[in-house]
Amino acid sequence: MHFHRDILANADTFARHILQPTADDVFAGSPPLAFTFGLGGLVVFPLRFGASSLLTERATPVELAESAAAAGATILFTAPTAYRAILKEKRGELLSGLRIAVSAGEHLPKETWEAVREATGLRLINGIGATEMLHVFISAAGDDIRPGTTGRAVPGYRATILDDEGLELGPGQLGRLAVIGPTGCRYLDDPRQANYVVNGWNVTGDTFTKDEDGYFTYQARSDNMIVSSGYNIGAPEVETAIDLHPDVVENAVIGRPDEARGSVVCAFIVLREGVTGDDAKRKEIQDFVKRTIAPYKYPRDIRFVDELPRNPSGKLQHFKLRDRINNDPEQLAGAGLGQA
Repeated sequence: MHFHRDILANADTFARHILQPTADDVFAGSPPLAFTFGLGGLVVFPLRFGASSLLTERATPVELAESAAAAGATILFTAPTAYRAILKEKRGELLSGLRIAVSAGEHLPKETWEAVREATGLRLINGIGATEMLHVFISAAGDDIRPGTTGRAVPGYRATILDDEGLELGPGQLGRLAVIGPTGCRYLDDPRQANYVVNGWNVTGDTFTKDEDGYFTYQARSDNMIVSSGYNIGAPEVETAIDLHPDVVENAVIGRPDEARGSVVCAFIVLREGVTGDDAKRKEIQDFVKRTIAPYKYPRDIRFVDELPRNPSGKLQHFKLRDRINNDPEQLAGAGLGQA
């Protein structure tokens, strides 16, 4: 449940301080209007600042970029996956008319940020928000951006890291992201309210660290932090390493229950066209990951798939992959699926 004032609060925090839009701007993006990412970026922000908005039907990343370029869009909202797809098709020139490119909806790896910067000159604005909070509450722009981090609390918000007991943690400590600001979670007569709000803090369900300068770095969704043989393994870090392999189009990583280790890293991988997903390719990717990040984080279980589940805004739905495994005893055991 949100109040009318919450809508303006989002425009006067993230949009006003980070995007700094004017009436001359044209907003474009991939998120549906029914999602708060799209509601803010394509409806509320343009209306608040007298700007224009380009609304498109469902389009591929390149089609979106083509439409944005044709309409003279200056601010683009989409997911990291879309920016990578545009660069893989070598169509970075379609983004040349943008003043601002916003990346949200999923983890933005430092490698993706740097690739977009090198190909287009754009400094991607990263950010994290939540439906319960309406829009982005941690971000950074311009020279304030530190690639690899999500940013700092947007003016108007305070953010911190909490432990499992609800106590604040110090710099560098892994914990639960929590935020307070002009918007907040209000479930009406719903038990989720007690789980989401802890001592006044809105606990988003994300695992982060915070440094001494107030920059927050994403580690994983709290339900996608993999604990294997006592080691904490963030799924996004493994996904980023796998994405660097030249034969990988995209991937998603989850933890698969395992009797011996508690959980093992399980990767669902979409390979580029013409590449065969066999045991040799599986081992090649595993060895590649071992050379790229700490070896113990490599995916012991790799499953090649044709596509990954996404919601209408393009966000990966890891929970569907977990459900696929947990609801099928054979998949849960990893039988014949490339466990190593």
